[in-house]
Amino acid sequence: GKTWRSDPGWQALTQSIPLRNLDPDDSRAYLHGRRVPEGQMGSVLRFTHGHPLALSLVADVFAQRQDMSFTAASAPPDVVRTLLEQFVQKVSDPLQRAALEVCPLLRLTTETLLRKLLDIDDARPIFEWLQSLSFMEFSSEGLFPHDLAREALLAELRWRNPEGYAELHRRARLHYVGLLNETSGMAQQRILADLIFLHRDNPVVQHMYEWKIEGSFIADRLYNEDIPFLTEVVNRHEGAESARLAQFWMQEQPEASLLIRDRTRQPLGFVMMLDLLRISPQQEAVDPAVAQIMAFLRHQPPMRGGETATFFRFWMATDTYQDVSPIQSMIFIHIVRHYISKQGLTYTFMTCVDPDFWAPGFAYAEIKRAEALDFDIDGRRYGVYAHDWRVMPPAAWLELLGERELATFTPGVAPVQVEQLFVLSEVEFANALQAAFKDYTRPDALRGNPLLRSRLVIDKAGVGAGEPERIQALRLLIKSAADTLQTSPRLNKFYRPLYHTYIQPAETQEQAAELLDLPFSTYRRHLKSGIERVTELLWIQELGGDFSRN
Repeated sequence: GKTWRSDPGWQALTQSIPLRNLDPDDSRAYLHGRRVPEGQMGSVLRFTHGHPLALSLVADVFAQRQDMSFTAASAPPDVVRTLLEQFVQKVSDPLQRAALEVCPLLRLTTETLLRKLLDIDDARPIFEWLQSLSFMEFSSEGLFPHDLAREALLAELRWRNPEGYAELHRRARLHYVGLLNETSGMAQQRILADLIFLHRDNPVVQHMYEWKIEGSFIADRLYNEDIPFLTEVVNRHEGAESARLAQFWMQEQPEASLLIRDRTRQPLGFVMMLDLLRISPQQEAVDPAVAQIMAFLRHQPPMRGGETATFFRFWMATDTYQDVSPIQSMIFIHIVRHYISKQGLTYTFMTCVDPDFWAPGFAYAEIKRAEALDFDIDGRRYGVYAHDWRVMPPAAWLELLGERELATFTPGVAPVQVEQLFVLSEVEFANALQAAFKDYTRPDALRGNPLLRSRLVIDKAGVGAGEPERIQALRLLIKSAADTLQTSPRLNKFYRPLYHTYIQPAETQEQAAELLDLPFSTYRRHLKSGIERVTELLWIQELGGDFSRN
């Protein structure tokens, strides 16, 4: 028991010595001595990070239950409670308790985040309280709990209040997704790292990403002087023929390569994002991997105006190639950034030297294996993964991942089903919108309108939204696009006929023209211009021109 620790007789004879975390070898030796099963040690080490108290508590539990399967996600409540007791002595203040629930979920906690996620006006006092706790650490960007405290607090919250955990997770995700559209450069990169961090405990993805990205990495463009060095890197990892192709594309599409550099500007890795719509038949013939993908695209529905497709043809860290590493993880952040910020993106393709390793993570992320597009270079086989962003756009994709994450940890939350969206041509889109205008005041009549399964509406209503929510989203989109006409004196004359014909309609079009004091022919002309302008605005959104769901 613990009574001897507080017994006054013992206290005179004992001396407390702070014990540092044990390294993995010492931790294993201790666990071995306590007869913890060999197959469980990896999970125990990941959960305890060598913390002596945690190691002894976990070993105590195994002494009681040898058959237990131990993971950080399902750590037994008694272990977690005892760990938390060491950190959080009877926190009774509801705001402090709420802050302790939020901070382990986030990569970094700031005053702004606390204010937003806890819905309070002044987060300074609670932020300062968090900062004062012994298990909190801080960087220039914000606060974060010691690894062990993070694991313990999260596991305890998931066990005690799964619905609360789900709500906080959703709130954090929506906050980050909202910021993605307002940021760029390093700020956007940080937001993406924050968003991806919400998946860090997922058993499917946790081994495919380096969660602690230490050090300063700079994302930068390719310069001519980088080409010989990177060609040599590709040669070392993939052979002479791949190196020749990498050099060819670096010269043909220099803007397609993004480099990760260290502080001295030395390249640590790169990813090449070929714009497939800018590739000529002559260029295509040079690279068998590109030729196969171009042949595939020719058999798909044709690209609509302003649409594009990307092939992540080469990606690697200079030293560790495609293994999990901080550089690989930075490259993945930039690939996700491309997914969500590249306007008009239809397809993306990605090549992997070891497609089987990435299969669980990519399947979780709804990135499909495209074996028909695999290719050989210098006798080595490369696998290809693909995604069609027209049937699952970025906003829907991010929501799907967030809900899948919650389904992993929240009992009773079913994984979101993936729904195929309609890929409408510009003419089909305009016709569906014309019908939606006519039925604007009769929501029931909008049922079955093709736009309800368009990217435009799903981005607004959210993945898994029912038909009533989608109809509401479609009406809001039409109304807000029409409202933008009022902001310009030149376009306002087109807004008024739209308003009196569809949004607050007069009995007949003749009456609308009278109301506006316009000759009927002028009224019809203005109405047609208004419809065209709204259609144009919403078509840009359908192609991904506005990622936000505000």
